[in-house]
Formats: sequence, structure tokens, C-alpha cells
Amino acid sequence: MLHNFVVPISNLDAIDCAVVAALQEQGDIPNVELARAVGLSPAATLRRVARLRADGVITGVHARVDPERVGAGLQAFVLVALDEHDEDSAERFAQAVAQMPQVLRADAVSGADDVLLHVAAAGTAELQEVLRALPRIGARRATTMLRLGPVKEQSPTPLSPSPTSGATRR
Repeated sequence: MLHNFVVPISNLDAIDCAVVAALQEQGDIPNVELARAVGLSPAATLRRVARLRADGVITGVHARVDPERVGAGLQAFVLVALDEHDEDSAERFAQAVAQMPQVLRADAVSGADDVLLHVAAAGTAELQEVLRALPRIGARRATTMLRLGPVKEQSPTPLSPSPTSGATRR
């Protein structure tokens, strides 16, 4: 879906922030090591991670894959302006893009365009297939920028404890 809804989350205390920061750095850290790093027992750490998942703070743990090493080294960012701006059209576009394995990410954006796609393809022919499909699924215009390389790699989301989080939860 192309909507951005703000959902209130629970207040994060200093230990929550430490848990999330450690998991952002190393998502596969063993629970015993995580517990030691944040100063909790392993059982309390498991409960805390479970609560952070249930609250939607932690949305998943994923491996980062180098697209070049798996044959999808041509990357592009594509700004898309949609033909229609009603909810049904936006939903149809989102569902169609979700079915395209070359589209790594799609974000609703503000400005002259509506959606930003991050595409990884094996080569120009595969990228062209994605670009040719866009008008069929509701794109009026697409502006493509080839990714040449990173300036800054993805970094962890900055965290700070909520001043209203009160006592530390265990």
C-alpha cells in the first residue's frame, strides 16, 4: 500500500535502545551475547526482543545480499508519476510492483512524482522489461537514474531513549 500511517509505538528505554542497536549491527547475534551486551539475563532479553517485535519496533532480521554477487548488479532508482491518484489505482500499482522481483523497494514520495523504486536487474534488457511494464500498471511517467555506487552505506536507525519511558523494564 502507498499510504504512510503514523502508528504510536511504546516508549523505548535505554535497554530497548541498546537491544535494537545491537540487533541493527548484528541481526544474528546469539541471545546469550545480546543479553551480556545489554546487561540482562538471557530470558529477560528474549522477552524484551519479543515485546519489541510485538510492538512493531523490530520488523524483521534480514541478510544483506550483494546484488552483483547474485547476478543483479545493474541497479537503478526510478521515479514514477502515476496516471491516477485514487486509492484503488495506487493499490493496484503497489500490488503489481510487489510481484516484480527486480523491484527491491518501493516508497511513496512527495513532489512531482509519486513513487520511488529501487530496481536491481541482471542487465539493461531486464531493466528495460521493468520500465516497459510500468505504463501497463498505471505509471504516467518514469525517470530512471542508474546507481553508480554507494556514497554512504545503509546505516542503523538512530535511537534515543524516550524521556517519558520511566523505569527500566526487564
